[in-house]
Amino acid sequence: MFVVSLPFAVLRGGYWAIVAMIGIAYICCYTGKILVECLYELDLNTGQRVRVRDSYVSIARDCFGPVWGARAVNVAQMIELLMTCILYVVACGDLMEGTFPDGVIDTRSWMMITGVLLIPLGFLKHLHHVSLLSFWCTMSHIVINIIILGYCVLELPDWGWSKVKWTIDVENFPISLGMIVFSYTSQIFLPTLEGNLSDRSKFDWMLEWSHIAAAIFKSLFGYVCFLTFQNDTQQVITNNLHSPAFKGLVNVFLVVKVLLSYPLPYYAACDILEKSFFIGPPATLYPSIWHVDGELKVWGLAFRVAIILCTVFMAISIPHFAILMGFIGSFTGTMLSFIWPCYFHLKLKGDSLEWRTIMFNCFVIFLGCLFGVIGVYDSGTAIIKAFQIGLPF
Repeated sequence: MFVVSLPFAVLRGGYWAIVAMIGIAYICCYTGKILVECLYELDLNTGQRVRVRDSYVSIARDCFGPVWGARAVNVAQMIELLMTCILYVVACGDLMEGTFPDGVIDTRSWMMITGVLLIPLGFLKHLHHVSLLSFWCTMSHIVINIIILGYCVLELPDWGWSKVKWTIDVENFPISLGMIVFSYTSQIFLPTLEGNLSDRSKFDWMLEWSHIAAAIFKSLFGYVCFLTFQNDTQQVITNNLHSPAFKGLVNVFLVVKVLLSYPLPYYAACDILEKSFFIGPPATLYPSIWHVDGELKVWGLAFRVAIILCTVFMAISIPHFAILMGFIGSFTGTMLSFIWPCYFHLKLKGDSLEWRTIMFNCFVIFLGCLFGVIGVYDSGTAIIKAFQIGLPF
């Protein structure tokens, strides 16, 4: 979904944003590999690698301790998932406002309408329901990407080749870096993915080609769309389409895609909260939200709907898509994708690593801290400024 904001990153960072899309893809591919490597230990008797850990949380337990390790990763993951849900609601408001700019319904009202449409997700029981929605989400996004790129190619004679700059907007470029990091964050899911592969020996191959494909597509998409719309590039690129009817059609497709994207992070967030607080005594303080027959209890349904409403209210409070995306990427994205995987690798495998690998891990940790601190500061400052200026609705 967040690919539609990458042209805006090129507006802020020029060619350096494109370089960052490629460089961050390489780093995230590397940290994904070493994170999965931390799942294994060498069996001294057989000389074979043995999978002794099964998740990001289990690695964190061994590195940070059994209590604080799980809590740290779960908190970071919850922030990432809930903020993603909030971003989807903000995106729906921006898209519908762009489709009907002169309508009587403003952006916040569109977000409330989106919230009403999302309430039935509280009844989701199984992951296969979520996977079906995610499949159609992917299909709709492929159509949208083809349409947008096709439109940009038709505008080739008017491309602004000279508009892409080499200079850096020091105030806004860190926000763009956070957006790019956020678009690549997948480390939380990699241990589970690797564990479910029929041939685990091909994991590195799969990860490399996935990131190569993502880097090529994201950099080309951001570059081509910026060349088309140049300095008028908006936070959500579809709002730049000139024909109101064409823009409305594409935006409606994107809204459908967003609504189909929301269930995955929402379901994952509910699952984490349920396993942390609602398994039942003595494992947790509170009872399960499920009846014995597998149906939701009334108060359990209320709990799930409350999560949806909280994301909608947060979206209404912080309706700045690109800035919020940059803030999340700078905060949890750098921890989950840069800092922690390298730290875990040094902690668990440090004795057997070459000095070059150790130095590169330290370099990635330094980059993660640098991107995180500067990005959080700049995006936080941008959010404060946006509230001081006021909203256009």
